[in-house]
Amino acid sequence: MKKLINDPATVIHDALSGLAAAHPELRVDLDNRLVLRAEPPAPGKVALLSGGGSGHEPLHSGFVGLGMLDAACAGEVFTSPVPDQIVAATTAVDAGAGVLHLVKNYTGDVMNFEMAAELAAAETGATVLSVIIDDDVAVQDSLYTAGRRGVGGTVVAEKIAGAAAEQGRPLAAVAEVARTVNEHTRSMGMALTSCTVPAAGTPTFALGEDEMEVGVGIHGEPGRRRTALAPAKDVAAMLVEPILADLPFAKGDRVICFVNGLGGTPLLELYIVFGEVARILAAHGVEIARSLVGPYITSLEMAGCSVTLTKLDDDLLALWDAPVRTPALRWGV
Repeated sequence: MKKLINDPATVIHDALSGLAAAHPELRVDLDNRLVLRAEPPAPGKVALLSGGGSGHEPLHSGFVGLGMLDAACAGEVFTSPVPDQIVAATTAVDAGAGVLHLVKNYTGDVMNFEMAAELAAAETGATVLSVIIDDDVAVQDSLYTAGRRGVGGTVVAEKIAGAAAEQGRPLAAVAEVARTVNEHTRSMGMALTSCTVPAAGTPTFALGEDEMEVGVGIHGEPGRRRTALAPAKDVAAMLVEPILADLPFAKGDRVICFVNGLGGTPLLELYIVFGEVARILAAHGVEIARSLVGPYITSLEMAGCSVTLTKLDDDLLALWDAPVRTPALRWGV
């Protein structure tokens, strides 16, 4: 194992310390492993909170800031944050208008966020709503989930719901925006290599030099099939065609097209994949209204990518375009 770390036992603490040093506009609570905006939410603003296992950076900590999250909870690598962390974050950002939890559909995350919402309501009277993100079309159930996994759609939901909260919309309306994003979003990924969890020290799974995993999960869960390595145009078709068949998307639909890197794939290759995805969508009459390309929801150093499509209406498009200022996503300010 070759990694730029000090000790596997201190990876999360050291990474959060570095995040704090790099971004003074954030406040990092090292004891509770929380990342918050330096300035608390304005009174009456709905607070947006998410979190999950570390190792997927910049998700979630890199999306804390204007127009997105108010706080993020960092669990151990590929492990949900515990309820106490989530309660502490919920209490810290509650500005009197309620708190929305955006939760990826993994069993541990769903259970711990649900427990934390109940505890926060009992202890402080906080009003908490939760929206589960389950956009992955690859498999119905996996090692980590009951139902579809939450993957790239999480980034889109955090951005669009964050903009709705920034506008001053009430809790129920912000939650409805997040649910709409989830309903309008589909994703699928593939891997060329495994990743290595620092505490384990060995690859999570093995792939031959001429193999790839289609439909892989962001923790290395197996996907639909293992197959021979293929050119980017064929990989794009393997990812996009199941997405288009699942919703389905109609001719004339406008979408956000998000080609995500899983951590070990350079932008050179991600843009090749985006070009192939764009050609497929054009052939189906689907318009790319907005695009996002880069490593935004990663799996440590895994090589591979995912494709996420979000069907847009005028409101979702305006919310996507709204100003955002976070460490990992920034425009309009």
